[in-house]
Amino acid sequence: MSARLEELLRHAFPDATELSVSDRTGGGDHFQVTVAAPRFRDLSLVDQHRLVYDALAKPLADGTIHELRIKTRGER
Repeated sequence: MSARLEELLRHAFPDATELSVSDRTGGGDHFQVTVAAPRFRDLSLVDQHRLVYDALAKPLADGTIHELRIKTRGER
């Protein structure tokens, strides 16, 4: 599942300088994602996280993701 989420994030943020997805519990439904991308520069943390939620909308809606922790930062 981590690979699928990473693929969705790479599609949404092709210029990411850092991108990782980890399964926090080993159960396949609690994830930590980290994304650093120029697209986040000058955006509030809420707006940065909203873009990540948008990229993962389908697995969030269908229940694949039960818990999601997000770390983002803008890059130059």
